[in-house]
Amino acid sequence: MSVHQPPPLAASHTSVGKMEAAMALGSFAIGTGEFAIMGLMPDIGHNLQLSEPEVGHAISAYALGVVVGAPGLAILGAKLLRKHMLLLLMALYALGNLATALAPSFAGLVAFRFISGLPHGAYFGIAAVVASSMVPTNQRAGAVARVMMGLTLAMLLGNPVATFLGQFFGWRSAFILVGGLALCTIALVWRFVPQPADEPRSDPRKELQAFALPQVWMALAIAAIGFAGMFCVFSYLAPTMLEVTDVSAQWIPFGLAAFGAGGIIGNLAGGKLFDRFGFRAVGLVLAWSVVVLLFFTVAVNALWSILLGICLIGTMVALAAPLQIRLMDIAHEAPSLAAASNHAAFNLANALGPWFGGMAITAGFGWTSTGYIGAATALVGLALYGLARRMKGGH
Repeated sequence: MSVHQPPPLAASHTSVGKMEAAMALGSFAIGTGEFAIMGLMPDIGHNLQLSEPEVGHAISAYALGVVVGAPGLAILGAKLLRKHMLLLLMALYALGNLATALAPSFAGLVAFRFISGLPHGAYFGIAAVVASSMVPTNQRAGAVARVMMGLTLAMLLGNPVATFLGQFFGWRSAFILVGGLALCTIALVWRFVPQPADEPRSDPRKELQAFALPQVWMALAIAAIGFAGMFCVFSYLAPTMLEVTDVSAQWIPFGLAAFGAGGIIGNLAGGKLFDRFGFRAVGLVLAWSVVVLLFFTVAVNALWSILLGICLIGTMVALAAPLQIRLMDIAHEAPSLAAASNHAAFNLANALGPWFGGMAITAGFGWTSTGYIGAATALVGLALYGLARRMKGGH
């Protein structure tokens, strides 16, 4: 069955809904696991006797795991049945997060965060293909969006809950929660995700050939660099609220929730912008990103303004949908690898952002320097967008 064909008549709305919910729980687990460490940065630093920039290296390690694992596991698993691949990826995610909860040292924390990141992008890529294969062609985007909604809900609910849990029961409890969510996902995927008897197997060579196109690499570069500013600020939000805004640690989950609310707004806006403006939506979002990142530098001194500022930073998520659609349009013969590689590019941004911010903070430029560094990366992304528009195939 091709991913562009409608599902068999036996696939009822109820069964499709259960399948989407099962995979969306995996999205929720991954989103919570990715961002939980940011809200618990002070707690982890105190427990393991690390500085905040050193904890930032663990964030970068996770992101680098995504960068390595997204295309790598998507290619290695191309010959496996998609349901089986989803189960294996979520098992690896559960293992990585439960191991993180047991990390005895800085080295262990970094290693286990890297392992946790490996299945991230490949899971989203394969889940998108599975979701789109079970509905009619004109409903594919909605099905993929419903599966990915777990990631957005993790930003709004999962991350603040994990932070509350980590503050009261120790930071390790947050990763036990994530591991438990991943194990629940395995059970639900096994029960509700069907295994079509005539599922086609991917050809890794054909998918790799689609990535010889220069515009594919331009889109990935825009994601990796233009999006780094969001992570540069968000990764150090907790210590910024404690040290600059001068609020108690109990306010950190509210800052995370504000970011999640901005993420939901951005997620909805990104698709609408692309529908109206096409590839130009990427340039509009990057220009907006420069403005909100600079605003953050003057918003950190009061609680109400930093909550507004971090909410606006969250709207930068609007860049994800236009770049995802752009990549799928260009690399239409490699849907799984394109979807996975897009997540790899955004997680390269997740690695670069904390690294750039950590260097500025360590050099003595202060916590607000993350906003200026972030605005600079968004400007570079805007320049890459302009270059892509001028290249053959840009429009």
